Amino acid sequence: MKTQRNQRRIIAAALCAALTLGLAGGAYAQQASEVTGGTTTDNSSAGNVNGGGLPQIQQQGDVSFVSGGVGLDESKALQQAQSQWPLSLRFTGSGAEFLADVHVRVVDAHNGEVLNTTSRGPYMLVRLHPGRYTVHARYKDQEQSKPVTVPAAGTAKSAFYWNMN
Repeated sequence: MKTQRNQRRIIAAALCAALTLGLAGGAYAQQASEVTGGTTTDNSSAGNVNGGGLPQIQQQGDVSFVSGGVGLDESKALQQAQSQWPLSLRFTGSGAEFLADVHVRVVDAHNGEVLNTTSRGPYMLVRLHPGRYTVHARYKDQEQSKPVTVPAAGTAKSAFYWNMN
């Protein structure tokens, strides 16, 4: 009887140690990968360290961006973060409906492409160097282009609207 109790304690201690090592190994692997809050291909905002429901920040060259806003938490987080990002984009349809899956291409004054991606929701925040750019946004088969000037201090905003009737 005493031997069985000791065996159970040993098995329980071994399981506890294995779980602890597994969790610590996972945390170490995430820290070693230099990616916070998941990968840049992660489609969710769950578990990221951006805070307050902000979706995963992505990187393309030297341009950082974040997009989303389909859920209420994410939408509020993106709206509140606009003041910290040089460029804010919004995509809506008829009836002020929010649009996702908008293809976005940003080119600089020399027609050099600095960003080419698809927005995951109605809001996209982009960290660009100050300067003049053209934003090309395509929803389904309709494309729009708008010039924007990103100031050295402050922010620029551009709203794209598609009348899908």
